[in-house]
Amino acid sequence: MTELEAIASAFDQAADDYDRFTEGVIGGVLRAAVHERLRARCRPGDRILEINCGTGEDAVWLARQGCHVVATDVSAGMLAVARRKVESAGAADRVEVKRTAIEAIDAELGTFDGLLSNFGGLNCVASLRAAMPRLAARVRPGGFAVCSIMGPAVPWEWAWFLAQGRPGDAFRRFRRDGVDWRGIRVRYPSIAAATRAATPWFVRRRVAALGCLVPPSYVEGWATGHRRGVAWLARVERLLGAVRPLPDLADHYLLELERTAAPVASGGAS
Repeated sequence: MTELEAIASAFDQAADDYDRFTEGVIGGVLRAAVHERLRARCRPGDRILEINCGTGEDAVWLARQGCHVVATDVSAGMLAVARRKVESAGAADRVEVKRTAIEAIDAELGTFDGLLSNFGGLNCVASLRAAMPRLAARVRPGGFAVCSIMGPAVPWEWAWFLAQGRPGDAFRRFRRDGVDWRGIRVRYPSIAAATRAATPWFVRRRVAALGCLVPPSYVEGWATGHRRGVAWLARVERLLGAVRPLPDLADHYLLELERTAAPVASGGAS
């Protein structure tokens, strides 16, 4: 089984239950924070490329803002859910769902005003540096990319797993070769590493915490019993999330990039 086949299989297995994340307390406030930043970037009529679109939650939301979306994912299972969701929302005229791996994004898709990668899809690529020029080739100069990437240092995670006597899990994100999840490797680049990988095709405009004060999604059981507390943490995180070091200590960081005029070699654009 190739690496891409392994990634597809892993997310196929997760497809039927994946929307529990959005329906949960934590997933709901984190996705709302991403949508707030997309609202600041997107304009009605914009053409948006979404990679690792999952079950189509963000694609449908973008369509409701008046955007036209090409939503891509390597997982057939995720895309089956996404297609049903798009049809149910009456958004089929604004959302095109395509099965395409991040590593296979090419010129056939055209050029876009913006790009979205939400909740860790870029953590699953073997090389972020190799992926970035390919993605940049699909974004017009002056366009944007909003990428939610899982970072390496998460105090919530340290405390949670250390309290359970699991130090290996507490500090797993620091492993140089990544972490195994359902047979695939998940890597955790720092903000500095992700910014370097995006240069010179993108320039960083903003970075903010997404789950520094708000706990990670696997603490959902606790969060369900503390909804008001989580809502308060979410409000504070939105106010202070762009202040360092909060983005460096978050479950995800939200990296907002602007496409430069730097040319992309043919190998990255094809």
